[in-house]
Amino acid sequence: MNINFYFEDIEEFQLDLPKITSWINSTITEEGQEPGELSFILCSDDYLLEINKQYLNHDYYTDIITFDYVEDGIVSGDIFISVDRVKENADEYQVSFANELNRIVIHGVLHLLGYKDKEADEKQLMTSKEDYYLSVY
Repeated sequence: MNINFYFEDIEEFQLDLPKITSWINSTITEEGQEPGELSFILCSDDYLLEINKQYLNHDYYTDIITFDYVEDGIVSGDIFISVDRVKENADEYQVSFANELNRIVIHGVLHLLGYKDKEADEKQLMTSKEDYYLSVY
């Protein structure tokens, strides 16, 4: 189990790594799976747009892209998060930057745990899980 945070094309900022790491690990364990190698890449809109174009053939901004390397119940992956989108979403939903960042972090983890959000019922379950895990943070 190894969780790393990286900053690309943005200024580095302080994270409570022990608390976030413990929270992510307990979320994965509570969902009945085992934590593996996770990388969170916090980046700019433009950086994530290039990832979106290069790997997914999508030419639009997004807040998160998750690359899933889960195998045999061991949760591993790369999670790219646009800090620009997180700031914008925090303003739009009138929540703190930290709260919105945590929501996006756990959203990526939930994707790796197999949760989807394309259909209305999937999105409702995903939001419910996000709310639950944010409440235990």
